[in-house]
Amino acid sequence: MTDWSQLSHAYGSAEDIPALLGRISREPKPELWSDLWSALCHQGSVYSASFAALPWLADVAGGDDREQAVNALALAGAIMAGAEQRHGAGDVRAQRAVEVESLLAAVNQHLRTASDRTSYIHLLEAMLGFEGVVCWSENLAWGLGNEEYEVGCPGCQTGLFIVLGERGFFSTSEDYALSDDDVETRPLLPATPANLDGIGRRLNDIALSDGQHEVAHALTYVFGRATCPDCETEFSVADQVSADWPAVR
Repeated sequence: MTDWSQLSHAYGSAEDIPALLGRISREPKPELWSDLWSALCHQGSVYSASFAALPWLADVAGGDDREQAVNALALAGAIMAGAEQRHGAGDVRAQRAVEVESLLAAVNQHLRTASDRTSYIHLLEAMLGFEGVVCWSENLAWGLGNEEYEVGCPGCQTGLFIVLGERGFFSTSEDYALSDDDVETRPLLPATPANLDGIGRRLNDIALSDGQHEVAHALTYVFGRATCPDCETEFSVADQVSADWPAVR
């Protein structure tokens, strides 16, 4: 039986977590899920209590309430994305292998039936968290959901926005969202799906097979190329996202 008083979360002792889990089970309000996120995965950081909550999250993920299952999968995926951090909980992938296997089965089931783009992206990222895919298990939904990545140019080190979505597909070093004037941009060069390989090919194939064509289209730009407007250096977007993302906090 878990002794929560011996575990920690973002705000100290985790002895309050069982009561919070009980409240969510009885009345799963968004604000309670927000409290749980804040305690167990504060700004991406994880703690010993985070992994102790995985059995409860796996139970919820396997339940009949789809909305709550998706909530549980998103949080569990974010927790497992932080498994390589310095959290003091030991080899959590070995210790929690049964729960991770259950969570992975549940996320694959819900991916196949997701209709909402935002929910689909978060489930796709959660899948990568359960699989232990470095960088993309923490950064995929951020870029696709917010329709931009911030990266450094590998040529001149200028900070760049890689824009993906309603505003178009381009790179710029200017704050395009706040500017009333025209900003200097360079169009992104998407990868041809047939030429994708590795994680890019796999994610694109999954999105296409699930009928998520908009997500698949955006992924060709994430795994395509960009040009810096300041120095004209051309580079791989995915490589630069990975280079700018710390593997271990």
